Amino acid sequence: MDRITSSLIKELLVTQEIKSEGESKDFEKLVNYSIISNEYNKTFDLNLVTIGEGNDTGIDGIAIIVNGQLIETLEEVDDLIVKNNFLEVDFILTQSKTSSNFSSSDINTFIFGVNDFFSETPKLIRNESLEKLAEISNHIFSNAPKFKRNPNIKLFYVTTGKWIEDANLKAVITSGIQTLEQSNLFNNINFQALGARELSFAYRKTKETVSTTINFTSRVTMPEINGISQAYIGLIPYSEFLKIVSDSEGILLNVFEDNVRDFQGDNNDVNGGIATTLSNSDNEIFSVLNNGVTIVASSISPTGNQFTISDYQIVNGCQTSNVLYNHRNFQDINKVSIPIKLIATIDDEIKTRITLATNNQTPIKKEQLASLTQFQRSLEQYYNSFTGDKRLYYERRSKQYNSDSSVLKSRIITLPNQIKSFAGMFLDEPHNVTSFFGLIVRRLNEGKVQIFDNEHLYSPYYTSSYTYYKLESFFKKGLIDTNYRKVKFHILMLFRILFAKEIIPPFNSKKMDKYCDNLLEILDDDEKALKAFNKCIEVIDNADFDKTDKQDVKLVSKTKNLIEFSKNYKVN
Repeated sequence: MDRITSSLIKELLVTQEIKSEGESKDFEKLVNYSIISNEYNKTFDLNLVTIGEGNDTGIDGIAIIVNGQLIETLEEVDDLIVKNNFLEVDFILTQSKTSSNFSSSDINTFIFGVNDFFSETPKLIRNESLEKLAEISNHIFSNAPKFKRNPNIKLFYVTTGKWIEDANLKAVITSGIQTLEQSNLFNNINFQALGARELSFAYRKTKETVSTTINFTSRVTMPEINGISQAYIGLIPYSEFLKIVSDSEGILLNVFEDNVRDFQGDNNDVNGGIATTLSNSDNEIFSVLNNGVTIVASSISPTGNQFTISDYQIVNGCQTSNVLYNHRNFQDINKVSIPIKLIATIDDEIKTRITLATNNQTPIKKEQLASLTQFQRSLEQYYNSFTGDKRLYYERRSKQYNSDSSVLKSRIITLPNQIKSFAGMFLDEPHNVTSFFGLIVRRLNEGKVQIFDNEHLYSPYYTSSYTYYKLESFFKKGLIDTNYRKVKFHILMLFRILFAKEIIPPFNSKKMDKYCDNLLEILDDDEKALKAFNKCIEVIDNADFDKTDKQDVKLVSKTKNLIEFSKNYKVN
């Protein structure tokens, strides 16, 4: 293996705090991280997409992306159907070889394994991870009437060598694509063979901040404003707007500030109205009916009418942007112009004020938005108050730490993992976050779940995330059997129940800080923490609870069994 690829692997192992499993396995992780990071615009769990562990049918990585979300469970697909009333699906599959050669037999094995993965009558033996992902895939195709288009599929075959467009290998690839086309399952099939140079480029690209260049002709420069370096207001054609919300391959970017709310789908009055306007023959009237989109960037570099915007977020217009994006293939969409405000500032307080002042969208009330926005920013600051081994990074905006090489990526806590950890550990709802994460988000949007309340102390949020981080670190080091990963949020709940020294206080009580300090004291000592987690696992093994049963994991009655059993369980 060449020196550059070796150094990239070393950096990945450090930043992800992953224990080396040998050159071949480490290379698989590098490939999966680099490829999928460029195809999926949110932070993800590398373990979720890495499946090469024997009986992998020649496939090392699989990512299933539905409506812009990386899917873990069948229930998440159902949630998206309810939420959006459509499915837009992309499959990404990888095969990695540390050999410097491109082997026709290995490519054939890969393509045969891909065909078998999508077969209704598979012939190859599958490991547990592959079986789970195939079940999700089958569930997606069973909901084909909801497809906006047939799924796209991208295949990546990666070695440490140099791809030289060998005619024989290209013939093998063409033949393989034809067999996939005969299944009539896919809208578009793309096969890429990559060498070490292309892989290193893909890895470096994962560190870049989001930026784009648009043609902004119809604009007015706003007067000088304290704290704002540049500001413009105007109209841009739909084709230019797409450059802001999607990448060069048309994949939707995650550039929406405070994305707790995310896209609410077309199934509400506001978004449905936007969709109706865009679908009409006179859709050019959109520009006078819609309030438009507000974009805040760290910097704007104008050259004539060409504007390069860097490190930007859409702070108002998430719903509008998603509906516009979803209509990108409508035949008359290019008649539409979009009103935009383009603002450059590095002042977080000004960003917050802009977000609150410009946002008037449903289904969230402005007072809820104010609370969520301020809470998220303050929680991020609370995380930043910790140093040393207790330092974690709260990723309020997707991939906001990508360009910071000093940040260990394993210590980044994403918004979904914050919600899952808190709900599992402190709300006793591990059954919901394991399989029904969409339910938690819907309840949050409706104000029916006790999370991100402005009266809450920040300590339980950080503590739940730190517990999650420590447990994951033990999985990565091989100190805890990874078979327990599927019940990790149950373990978080049991850790609190078994090792807290008192009854859980209200989340707005000063007693909560001390309550959390007692738990953090255990977590600060690896030996004590490992022993504590093993006690939690003993409860799971001895209670009326089967971690291998998918129903047990997501049933509230089984969670109650764990809670009742743990009450009488001696931890010493």
